[in-house]
Amino acid sequence: MRNYKSPLSFIIGVCIGFHFFHNNVYQLIRSPSSNPRFDWRAYKPVVQVNHTGGHQKAPDPAQPRILCWIMTGPKYLEGRTRHVRDTWARHCDVALFMSSEETDFPTVGLNVSEGRDQLYWKTIRAFQYVHRHHLHSADWFLKADDDTFVVVENLRRLLARRDTEQPLYLGRRFHPFVRQGYMSGGAGYVLSREALRRYVAALQSGLCTHNSDIEDMALGMCMEKVKVRPVDTRDRLGRHTFHHMTPEVLVPRVGRSKSRPWYLLYEHYRVVEGPGCCSDFAVTFHYVDSVHMHTLQYLTYHLRPYGYKHRYQPDPPEDEAGAPGKSSGGHPPHHRNAT
Repeated sequence: MRNYKSPLSFIIGVCIGFHFFHNNVYQLIRSPSSNPRFDWRAYKPVVQVNHTGGHQKAPDPAQPRILCWIMTGPKYLEGRTRHVRDTWARHCDVALFMSSEETDFPTVGLNVSEGRDQLYWKTIRAFQYVHRHHLHSADWFLKADDDTFVVVENLRRLLARRDTEQPLYLGRRFHPFVRQGYMSGGAGYVLSREALRRYVAALQSGLCTHNSDIEDMALGMCMEKVKVRPVDTRDRLGRHTFHHMTPEVLVPRVGRSKSRPWYLLYEHYRVVEGPGCCSDFAVTFHYVDSVHMHTLQYLTYHLRPYGYKHRYQPDPPEDEAGAPGKSSGGHPPHHRNAT
């Protein structure tokens, strides 16, 4: 009887343990935001997490601190913004979700209305809020939409040798309507601390006003007025790092229509279509739905081909005078295992 009861006890114990795991731990991991046992109200509007590969670590004082503010609205919190919060926003030093209403999501209420014609008002109010409450919480200030995916570590690399006390403005540069160009809103853009200071001061003095409903163009016009310099964010091979479309649109050569896509008419720099479109150190992609948000998170932080030695050996990020296609020593970019 002793030999019979021992295996039976073991099997009963396994069943009880599995039942506990499924009902408590697995359900929490699978859907934390909808699980009543997990109180997201404990979150504050500021999420300060330095998160890499599933493990938290102390902030590195040598790395630039990035504040990410995400433009959203009440009707998008579950379908879009929750997935931003659960993926790339955790890699920002500070993450803020800007909306027309304050909620326990949490979002910051900006006292504006919703709608496309309100996007620039929301942008103005968001940057004023960041300037008032977080000017020294970070070195750089990223604006992104709730359907933008950001590889924050690649952005840190891009910013690492730049001076936030210089008036700088980074993103995907478009050329119409503004002499020096402006950065695509969908691809996300970054302001240095000095650029943020000048922008808010210009709004306060009346030098810049709400002169258009087109958010990215209007902000670009103000950047030009206050002498904030646009930065070329392409890599040394001339490939873009900020993207206003998804990889599915930009990378394939097949299935393209014969007419030129609308966004090619806006580009400030030459664009390569197909696999050469995008830097190996891409920073953003736009029009990313909730499913692809998690797919990109997995592909970026978890998928690794065993035994593969990366073909692209980058030089350190260029300084302000750096130009794509040249290294700091004047030599061409390095390649290894190029096939």
